[in-house]
Amino acid sequence: MTHRELELQLDAYVDGELAPGDARELETHLKECGDCARLHQARVAFSAALREQVPTFRAPDALRSRVRAAVRDAAGTRPVRRVLSPVATRWLALAASLAVVAVGSSRLALRRAGEDALAGQVLASHVRSLMPGHLTDVVSSDQHTVKPWFNGKLDFSPPVYDFAGRGFPLIGGRLDYVGGRPVAALVYGRRQHVINVLLWPATRGSTGGSAVATRQGYHLLQWTTSDYAYWVVSDLGTAELHDFAQLVQQADSATTTVSTNF
Repeated sequence: MTHRELELQLDAYVDGELAPGDARELETHLKECGDCARLHQARVAFSAALREQVPTFRAPDALRSRVRAAVRDAAGTRPVRRVLSPVATRWLALAASLAVVAVGSSRLALRRAGEDALAGQVLASHVRSLMPGHLTDVVSSDQHTVKPWFNGKLDFSPPVYDFAGRGFPLIGGRLDYVGGRPVAALVYGRRQHVINVLLWPATRGSTGGSAVATRQGYHLLQWTTSDYAYWVVSDLGTAELHDFAQLVQQADSATTTVSTNF
């Protein structure tokens, strides 16, 4: 079984819809392939999250009977003679409304799952950077040294600021990989704490306010401007981390204003 064949059958296997013979063949492949086994585990976790977060609705027995009757009539050769009563019509309308709610809930669950996965990648990037030799690719407290270093390495030019006068000196920068794309990682300091700022171009129409999360003792701040998606992560206290995020946002606003005036 190829990886492509497994991907096509994996969802059916997770849902218990795969034929027994195909299921046995897939299980054999999962035992032999670590990559596919991890993919299977991710699909199982995602399916469990959907079942937990997305509500399910069972149609009333009366409605189910009437729908089955309507389907039988429609499949017959004779014209459909039975007309649904007003009560059945109302039940059908209710079922349609519940279906819309279920679809909306499913989309919300998918979006939240995506956001959680992205936050996990950002946190992993921060933790990985704390390992010896992984914090920076370019070491400098000069923003005019760090910013040009990214030229030719990314498809965008990240804004780089130095807040040494406010107690958050620039340490350097590095390339990282988050959300399926290369991103800029800017590193700042605050006493003995490290602050990672990961950013990449924002998608159109995604401007939004800030969000806060705490994972494994680290604090994550996220916001989106018209130009960039920002993630800030550190073990620094939330009050000081918010102060730092405000400095970044103010510097961004000032830069945007100057560019607009020109």
